[in-house]
Amino acid sequence: MWRQPKAVWAVAFASVVAFMGIGLVDPILKPIADNLNASPSQVSLLFTSYMAVMGVAMLITGVVASRIGPKRTLLLGLVVIIAGAGLAGMSETVTEIVGWRALWGLGNALFIATALATIVNSARGSVAQAIILYEAALGVGIAVGPLVGGVLGSISWRGPFFGVSALMAFAVVVTALLLPSTPPAERATTLADPFRALRHRGLLGVAITALLYNFSFFTLLAFTPFPLDMSAHEIGLIFFGWGVALAFTSVVVAPRLQRRFGTVPTLLVNLLAMTATLAAMAVATENKAVLATCVVVAGLFIGINNTLITETVMTAAPVERGVASAAYSFVRFSGAAMAPWLAGVLGERVNVHAPYWVGAAAVLLAAGVLALSRSHLRGIDADEDLDELSEATAISVGSDS
Repeated sequence: MWRQPKAVWAVAFASVVAFMGIGLVDPILKPIADNLNASPSQVSLLFTSYMAVMGVAMLITGVVASRIGPKRTLLLGLVVIIAGAGLAGMSETVTEIVGWRALWGLGNALFIATALATIVNSARGSVAQAIILYEAALGVGIAVGPLVGGVLGSISWRGPFFGVSALMAFAVVVTALLLPSTPPAERATTLADPFRALRHRGLLGVAITALLYNFSFFTLLAFTPFPLDMSAHEIGLIFFGWGVALAFTSVVVAPRLQRRFGTVPTLLVNLLAMTATLAAMAVATENKAVLATCVVVAGLFIGINNTLITETVMTAAPVERGVASAAYSFVRFSGAAMAPWLAGVLGERVNVHAPYWVGAAAVLLAAGVLALSRSHLRGIDADEDLDELSEATAISVGSDS
């Protein structure tokens, strides 16, 4: 799995940088609020605009990639991220940052929806191994993001934004030089294809499960820096631990649990464990040690979810994987976009415990939806012929977050 062509490592590196953007702003949420006189709910819109635009844009990524080719789509996404991150760093108000984060989300959608397919098509080994390789890049990016954000954010809240632009510029050069040209697809996809895919109960169930799970995930990510009330560097270290835990379980633990217990049973237990973790955060919100520990523990469960849900989407519906992924990503990202804003409002108007209680309820509901969808997910753990899998790989495949 680790002996791959240069093209695969080029896209994997760019994926690391792209996923750094998810946790990069976490350590600077409070500094931004303090410096720009903004409330937690206003600052949380940095996540909301990013996620909402990324979710809707997932519907067009397959359309774009099938017409201009994966390589051009990847490069276009990277250039848009450079612009969005750089302009956010030059902003003077929270509203401006929120707007440029939306542009950043568009770039991320174009990139991440194409990156996994590129890795799957170019990598040596099975599709499952390619997914694990991609999840490794995702995990490293999510782990390093808060650490870089904390270090640069301790200098200035603008630092992380400019840091992403610089890293993405390097990723553009690496991708342009090492990734071979990729032609457009033989059959161009349409905007209607993802909606048709959601008619399949298994895919719809997984998508709704991911929506509810991501709701809690981004509640934790966007709101926790406020009750922690620590420096950017300290919060960066806590979420670095969270990211390391996520990377470890997504690459090492998830495949082993899947082989031993099956995908759906593992996911159900995992979602219940995540529910318990969020409930503990709701009870002990004012205890910073407990809160920080629970953040890292939650990373263990998020990593397992990311890998297994990504693989489930690949086989949940008898449609092209790119189309299935676009439909799934649209539902989960668009729906979860409201979580950061709602968490901020609940924290301001109710109390600091409320966001975590709502997050716990969302994950519990996700487990219920997955259980009800179980009959439509039979056979997802069945062994498939490697060549058949490789030939069935579609033009673009979305990712997990």
